Amino acid sequence: MTTWLITGCSTGLGRAFAEAVLARGHHVVVTARDVSRVQDLADAHPDTALALPLDVTDQEQVSAAVMAAQERFGAIDVLVNNAGYGYRAAVEEGEDDAVQRLFETHVFGTTRLVKAVLPGMRERRSGTIVNISSIGARVSPEGSGYYAAVKAAVEALTLSLRKEVASLGIAAMVVEPGGFRTDFAGRSLTQAAVPIADYADTAGRRRKEHDTVHGTQKGDPARAAAALIEAVESKEPPFMLLLGNDSSDEFRKALDALRTEVDAWEKLSRSTDFDE
Repeated sequence: MTTWLITGCSTGLGRAFAEAVLARGHHVVVTARDVSRVQDLADAHPDTALALPLDVTDQEQVSAAVMAAQERFGAIDVLVNNAGYGYRAAVEEGEDDAVQRLFETHVFGTTRLVKAVLPGMRERRSGTIVNISSIGARVSPEGSGYYAAVKAAVEALTLSLRKEVASLGIAAMVVEPGGFRTDFAGRSLTQAAVPIADYADTAGRRRKEHDTVHGTQKGDPARAAAALIEAVESKEPPFMLLLGNDSSDEFRKALDALRTEVDAWEKLSRSTDFDE
């Protein structure tokens, strides 16, 4: 039996992850900013679930949650950094305070949790850290530059972390979901308050009021949860896990486009070294 700490469990993929892990009989620390929204999970699994309030932007809450998890279950074996939300805006439209909150949640919130669980994992020489990213980090759609930026930062951080902790028996994994039938494009999606008309045909096409996919996404959260558990429990967990056909397709398209660009400019790229 392992112990998972999952952030952002009130809805969406976070809740699906928590439900699936609990169904398999493992311990789960289910967290949300409003703990009342996850208390039902703890009530349904009184012996294996612990509901805690957790705002990942609050260091005191992060420290308290990790301590409470360790006191209740002894150790944290798997951390899933899932808490977050979307933000749409052209780069020029992005409000400074909104962008700062986005980075504070996704990048620094993730880092806080990672740093909080690592001492215990290092001591035991075991553990898995899962950081939820997005296919948006790969394709960077217009109107999602800031969201793509925070997820790209999380990915770079995780890939370096993986190399740092592998020899200590700890795995670090990035997960890039595509579109799943959650409330991400609904309640969990924010946007710049004041649109700029010149971006109407680019970033403007992805504003919430123009979103037509909410509620029709192909991705099944329950299947995503099952796939995540399979990856975490495998003998050699992947360092990057794509979830969804759309994620797999878009990832490959992005790689092909990047390869084409690199090839086209390779001669110039290789012209900058000193002559031997």
